[in-house]
Amino acid sequence: MTIKAVLFDLDDTLLWDERSVDEAFAATCRTASELTGVDPHKLEEAVRREARALYESLETYPFTQMIGINPFEGLWGNFRKGEAEQFRRLEQLAPVYRKESWTRGLRALGIDDEKLGEKLGEQFPAERRARAYVYEETFEVLDELKGRYQLLLLTNGSPDLQQEKLDGVPRLAPYFDHIMISGNYGYGKPDKRLFREALNLLGIEPEEGVMIGDKLTTDILGANTIGLHSVWINRRNLTADGEIKPRYEIRSLRELRQIIDRIDREKEDLR
Repeated sequence: MTIKAVLFDLDDTLLWDERSVDEAFAATCRTASELTGVDPHKLEEAVRREARALYESLETYPFTQMIGINPFEGLWGNFRKGEAEQFRRLEQLAPVYRKESWTRGLRALGIDDEKLGEKLGEQFPAERRARAYVYEETFEVLDELKGRYQLLLLTNGSPDLQQEKLDGVPRLAPYFDHIMISGNYGYGKPDKRLFREALNLLGIEPEEGVMIGDKLTTDILGANTIGLHSVWINRRNLTADGEIKPRYEIRSLRELRQIIDRIDREKEDLR
């Protein structure tokens, strides 16, 4: 059977989320530096550290782990959508979490100023929302694939936050026949149930689909578990030295069509 569908992860696969977050931190920490003289790089390190620790202490942490919402998404998400009751709790906790993360980061550098922590906690979401980046090859590759294959976007996260990311790049969503956000299902990648739902939507068998993503522990593990062809987009030249092994590895999305053609040739040779 030839490849009929291509499944894409969103963050750091099609959207350059890491750059957006890094720049939002840099801009917010510059404000703090201008107001207090604090070293912006040390502040960013402190806030990231404090945000992670606080995030892991919240009662919602197991849920966010399951859905796939990271600490830095908590620093700008509103969590107003999603049927699960835990989203309502996240909605309540988010403003306090933002303020406290920045306040604790400042305090770690000797600045005890809750009002400034609150100000920075409000600035960071605005800075992040102002920065929506895609990789330079994203639309080129989607143009090449659209019409040849069914395309499905499979992303972990909060429904409203992931939708905001898509809204920030209006050209992106129309490429996809289906868009699946884990928060709408109650479980995230690598859960088999999410991948089975994707296959049902596409009407394909696992060997007829290719999954592309940047995270071994979610995208690749989930694809491997259910039998999809897994393609790891490894732009940072990391090493897959653990138990999770991608079937294929690429550095750029431009290599994807070669991988699909290779899979089809190998299947043809087996006939």
